Amino acid sequence: QVQLVESGGRLVQAGDSLRLSCVASGVSFSTTGMGWFRQAPGREREFVASITTDGANTRYTDSVKGRFTISRDNDRNTAYLQMDSVKPEDTAVYYCVAKAKMSIRWEHWGQGTQVTVSS
Repeated sequence: QVQLVESGGRLVQAGDSLRLSCVASGVSFSTTGMGWFRQAPGREREFVASITTDGANTRYTDSVKGRFTISRDNDRNTAYLQMDSVKPEDTAVYYCVAKAKMSIRWEHWGQGTQVTVSS
């Protein structure tokens, strides 16, 4: 059974930094693509970032480019989202996602971790 467990969400002030972590189990982590989505109150869930199995390629939504960094440690079965210069509009529940290397859809979702940015 695949399990994704996020941590690191908290209340921060605008301009602060925080790092989200996602520990995966029940998957062959080194062959699993990882990513992050978020959902703000009253809004659709949106893609934030993704990283390929070997960490060589990453993608970001435009609103976080230059501020957020996705990474992974295949030895620890963990993906990270480093969030710098956060803004109030980054307030959301952040979900860790995973998919098989050749899959086109995100097959597994974590329960989410709340990030709140005060102005």
